[in-house]
Amino acid sequence: MALSFPDDLRYADSHEYVRPEGELVRIGISAFAVDQLGDIVFVELPEPGAAIRQGESFGTVESVKAVEEVIAPISGTVEARNEAVLASPEELQNDPYGEGWLLLVRPADPAQLDGLLEAGTYRAKVEGA
Repeated sequence: MALSFPDDLRYADSHEYVRPEGELVRIGISAFAVDQLGDIVFVELPEPGAAIRQGESFGTVESVKAVEEVIAPISGTVEARNEAVLASPEELQNDPYGEGWLLLVRPADPAQLDGLLEAGTYRAKVEGA
């Protein structure tokens, strides 16, 4: 898969992304993370209404290689989770920035977005890795 780093996203060091959508944000994992994981076979996500806290695990992504925790890039309340990814984890591999999103979250502190990496900075970090 060709790695892409959309400019409209902000990225965490732990390879999650955030896409602002009005008062909510969409959270997923980057194409780089998906590429590193390989074939994804299982995804675990919190229920709507759950609170997530920046820097803490909110779920797991299991591949044939490993089980990785997904770390919250911001704090907030889960408004929705992507049931399609829970049913068909391969959606993460097919389209991590589109149909492969994980959570829709109402941020507790929108200013936390400012602490995340811009696309160019994140790209430089992972391509230098």
